[in-house]
Amino acid sequence: MNQPETASTCDLCDAHLEDASGDFRVLPPVFHSFGGRDRFAGQVSTVQCLDDNSLVRAALAEPGRGRVLVVDGGGSLRCALVGDNLATMGRDNTWAGIVVNGCVRDSAALDKLGFGIKALGTNPRRSAKDGCGELDVPLVFVEVTFTPGARLYADEDGVVVLPL
Repeated sequence: MNQPETASTCDLCDAHLEDASGDFRVLPPVFHSFGGRDRFAGQVSTVQCLDDNSLVRAALAEPGRGRVLVVDGGGSLRCALVGDNLATMGRDNTWAGIVVNGCVRDSAALDKLGFGIKALGTNPRRSAKDGCGELDVPLVFVEVTFTPGARLYADEDGVVVLPL
């Protein structure tokens, strides 16, 4: 089912209540909003990394074309994978938003950007820069599969993922 970019997560849940495939997924309410924009949607692009944001930077340096970058930092709270510089880069390169299974930093500056970010929390410590991780691979965290090309919708009520 093709959904408009403005579809609310509540409406999407209602529309997919009888989803026989079971592919429609709702993320648990563990993600907090940052970036001053609660609503965003787009095709999923992925980065898998642990305490190293080098590939996050590489992805956000490319044209986003309205995509959402989903970053699996393994749920680590040891450091931040996105700060105001990377978020500004993502916004300026036409990414719709970022979902981080990990932390962000510079939260006061992020909230002035007008860019959608969902993350587990904040940590002032920066990440390593060793180039570790993988780009555009299927990810599984919080019991949800994120496949590159799937559709992700985020708003004030949560985050949902629709399959390809």
